[in-house]
Amino acid sequence: MRVVLGVSGGIAAYKAASLCRLFTEAGHEVRVLPTQAALRFVGAPTWEALSGHPVAHDVFSDVPSVQHVRVGQEADLVVVAPATADLMARVAAGMADDLLTTTLLTATCPVVLAPAMHTEMWLNPATRANVATLRERGVHVIEPASGRLTGTDTGPGRLPDPEVIHAEALARVGERAHGEPTAAGPWAGRRVVISSGGTREPLDPVRFLGNRSSGRMGTAVARAARDLGAEVTLLQAAVEVPAPEGVRVVEAVSAAELEAAVAREFSDAGADLLVMAAAVADYRPAQVSDSKIKKSGDSEGLVLELERTPDILAGAVARRDAEHPAGDERAPRPVIVGFAAETGDDAGSVLDHAQAKLERKGVDLLVANEVGVEKTFGQDDTTVHLLTPDGGATTVGPTNKDEAARAVCAAVTPLFG
Repeated sequence: MRVVLGVSGGIAAYKAASLCRLFTEAGHEVRVLPTQAALRFVGAPTWEALSGHPVAHDVFSDVPSVQHVRVGQEADLVVVAPATADLMARVAAGMADDLLTTTLLTATCPVVLAPAMHTEMWLNPATRANVATLRERGVHVIEPASGRLTGTDTGPGRLPDPEVIHAEALARVGERAHGEPTAAGPWAGRRVVISSGGTREPLDPVRFLGNRSSGRMGTAVARAARDLGAEVTLLQAAVEVPAPEGVRVVEAVSAAELEAAVAREFSDAGADLLVMAAAVADYRPAQVSDSKIKKSGDSEGLVLELERTPDILAGAVARRDAEHPAGDERAPRPVIVGFAAETGDDAGSVLDHAQAKLERKGVDLLVANEVGVEKTFGQDDTTVHLLTPDGGATTVGPTNKDEAARAVCAAVTPLFG
């Protein structure tokens, strides 16, 4: 795939070097187009060494080949990281005063901009209007991360990690292919199992115990994994959204059905990755009535005896560890990702409970979020915290669940053996 990597003049330009390497190591041909200001942060020799191609920034370079038009016409993907407020303003206005902006005007392939700037600049009405204009025209503008900026400033405006930008960009190519997996994607050849939705534990033929999960997050992860080229099996409990095209669906509504499906589709089948995004009930009725339970005329209520459901995630980890001990290099070790839908309480915060669950479950990555009425469950937006056993913690959001899912996949990629 022919990738054009645009770099505009911000301090985050140095991070684009890692992004360039991600593309080249995946076998893509990368042409770097820095602006003149970007070259004051990272020089042309760096970009030429990483990409293997000469670097130019103005329209008067290599005039006979008409490269100010040709580069955009031949590109399969254009990514700009960082995209400064100035660069986005010029692109929104249709300006073409250097090689990068002329390329953006001629490109008909997917275009991805990764903004980076101070918080006040990102939130300025002029920038917001430019972002809205670009998105209306089909340009994919990634939401910036929140965190430490230049100096002592902290807030939204930080350039997302190169792995996140890389995954987002490849996802755009996958969407352009009408749902077909990207053959050159970094997950090509990998088998991925993802659970989604909320389990329902039957009480009688009519009633059940359930939860508020809509399945949006698990479905988004399935879509992101598919766009990265993986062969995806989606284990669906009760969901409110359709499964993505190109994904194999297995219905598993109760905790018992889901446990059997995980064992069969992940452990027995030798899959490379398990993502347990489903909200599995902790308890189920100890007795299930064969007929509808009737109201009793002299009874003031109904007493239910509940029993614990199986710990599906812990069981999958235990079997994985037994079959693929840590340090055994004879076969790649499957990756397991857990989700923690938490609420804070007197015993600790959401992150406190999530950290404890990470240590208890033994997963490779834990995705934690705060849930509740009108918070995460059934909503389009979310904030997730990505926790790793080495103490790493990355917050993504607030953002939509598709972008959060791509961030999860980006965090998983380095974990594959």
